[in-house]
Amino acid sequence: MSELLRKIAKGEGQTLDFKFRIEDQKKIARTLCAFANSDGGSLLIGVKDNGKIAGTNPEEEYFMIEGAADLYTKPPVNVESSVWQEGHHLVLEIIVPKSEVKHKAIDESGKWRSFVRVDDNTRMGNKILDRVWNLQNSGAEKPEAFDEDTMNIIKSIREEGPLSISKLYRLSNLRLKRVDQILSVLIYWNVIEMILSETGTTYRVPE
Repeated sequence: MSELLRKIAKGEGQTLDFKFRIEDQKKIARTLCAFANSDGGSLLIGVKDNGKIAGTNPEEEYFMIEGAADLYTKPPVNVESSVWQEGHHLVLEIIVPKSEVKHKAIDESGKWRSFVRVDDNTRMGNKILDRVWNLQNSGAEKPEAFDEDTMNIIKSIREEGPLSISKLYRLSNLRLKRVDQILSVLIYWNVIEMILSETGTTYRVPE
């Protein structure tokens, strides 16, 4: 079995995505952004969702990828590429290294948003995730003890969780910005876990 076939056999996941072809630069920019913001990863272009090799024109597809990274990610995501041949078919591999900085891409409404990779999906981030990243960049120190507001947030999530941010706002009776600040600190210190899913974002105490 060739190295390309071994890659495909692993299936789509946290660090691997199959694309038959690139038709929407804004959409693929979100995938590039998500890989860079998470664990890095590879796109295999010219491979169908079921893993069947259809082949592609590497030059045309790389032009689309390069434009997506330059125009629709901020700061531009760095990409590397290689071309595989399997029989009469060519497959373009786009390699996205894990980035030291966090990138944003344009969402469907035209706003710059953060994106991350969760299993084999690209998920849009939120203001809490952005706050957590800012804490990571600043190297914020862990407090010796949590105050009453923070302990109440932890208690609510432990007893009622997983909770959406809107429900947490209602339960806390605190200013929204105060809840955001507390929640981001708790996630930063792995006291609370943020779950990004297709149905929305929830927060829970890790098991």
